[in-house]
Amino acid sequence: MLIKGYGVGPLVPGESLLAQSGFWSNYLLAMCSVGGCAERPVPEWFGEDGADVDALSEVLFDPDRWPVFRVPADDGPGAVVIYRNLEGEYGTDCLITHPGRSRAEQIAGWDEDFSGTGLTWPELIRIADNPSRVDEGVRDTATRLLLLLPLLTDPDVQETASARLIAALTATGTPQDTASIAAEHLLAHLARRSRHDPTWTSPLSGGREAGRAPTPWGNR
Repeated sequence: MLIKGYGVGPLVPGESLLAQSGFWSNYLLAMCSVGGCAERPVPEWFGEDGADVDALSEVLFDPDRWPVFRVPADDGPGAVVIYRNLEGEYGTDCLITHPGRSRAEQIAGWDEDFSGTGLTWPELIRIADNPSRVDEGVRDTATRLLLLLPLLTDPDVQETASARLIAALTATGTPQDTASIAAEHLLAHLARRSRHDPTWTSPLSGGREAGRAPTPWGNR
C-alpha cells in the first residue's frame, strides 16, 4: 500500500480491524489515562475486555504490517491515520488529504503525547459527516468521528460535543451505561491539552502553522 507524502513503513489497509473487539480500547484508552481522571479507565468502558485488547494490540503494533485507516471526505479535506510501528518508536501518525493535491500532508503524531497541529470541532465534524462516495476507506460517520477525535485541539468545543461523542461511542459498541463516563474523560483530556498550547492553528485554516511538521514524540 502506498500513500504519497508518507514514505516509510509496510503500510496495509486497517479498516477491517475496526469491528474487532479491543480496537477502541487500544485507540482511545490512553487518552483517558492521562492525569486528572477520578476513575481508572478500563476496557469495559468500551464494552471490551483486557484479553481482547492484548490480542488486538499484537496486530495493531506489528512492525511488519502498519495498519492504515483512511477517512476520505466528499468535497473537502480528509484524513489518514497510520500506526507507526518502528521498533522502539511505536506511535500513531495523522495525515490530511486535500482535494486536487496528489500528496498527503503529515500534520500530527501521538503515542504518550500529542505533537503537531490539530482540528477545530467544526472541522472535525465536517470531515466525519462527509464520507467520500468513491474513495476507499471508512464511511460510517460514528467511526470516522472517533478516528479523528485525537486530532481535536480546540479550546472552544461546542456544548453539543458531549452528546455527539456519546452517540458515536454507543454506535460503535460502547455500553450505554459507560458511554457518558468515557466521553467525559476523553473530552476532559482534550480540553486540558488544548489549553497547554493556546497559539495552535488548524492545518485547514490557512494560518502560518498549517505546514508545520510535527516534532518528535516519546516512545511507546
